[in-house]
Amino acid sequence: MNELVLEGVGKTYSGRRALRDVSTSFAPGQITAVLGPNGAGKTTLLGILSTLVAPTTGRLLWGDEILSRSSTARGAIGYVGHDPGVYGDLTARENLTLFAALHGVAQPAARGAEMLARVGLPDAPADAPVRTFSRGMLQRLALARALVHAPSLLLFDEPSAALDPAGADWLQGELRAERAAGRIVVLVTHDLDAAGDVADRVMVLRRGRLTFDGVTAGGFSAAAVRDLYREHTRD
Repeated sequence: MNELVLEGVGKTYSGRRALRDVSTSFAPGQITAVLGPNGAGKTTLLGILSTLVAPTTGRLLWGDEILSRSSTARGAIGYVGHDPGVYGDLTARENLTLFAALHGVAQPAARGAEMLARVGLPDAPADAPVRTFSRGMLQRLALARALVHAPSLLLFDEPSAALDPAGADWLQGELRAERAAGRIVVLVTHDLDAAGDVADRVMVLRRGRLTFDGVTAGGFSAAAVRDLYREHTRD
């Protein structure tokens, strides 16, 4: 797996700069927590990494390929956003079988069943459309959808927001498992304690600029993350 490299990436919406000249890289086998206040550019950055948003300036390189909507590497991305990204009138199994097939996964039905078990939904009602699921169940299903094709790059936007404490702990275990498998994991969150629990690397954005980008052997404590956040987001 290759590093994902950003070179001078910026984004402007109707004359407003949402992201300014971000140059950094994301390494396989590492969890990066992206922090910052509302409007700092976190969601824009995640949109650009997912190829759903095109940068106004700069470029993304993944290995020898420029990452964009038209690049072949796009199929190696898994994304969990605020919307679970599933079809409400289909069952959980039907959703995962469909997404596995769309990604060209061998034996998509078997892969769907495997992922349901992994995310703790093996007993989900077989005939129930997922629009009847609780928000927490939908979040687990969204993770299964994002992982069904074993992507190399995993992107998360506030993934624990709909989970109870037990679910949040379970999610952290899943993130660590993906790190151990050598994935690139990028997590946008307002939960500084959660970032401290799981991240190897912390990035802080403020007004579209990258104000901190650091890695610490053994990760960050929750207290260290809070201190970094205060220091690098103050006026």
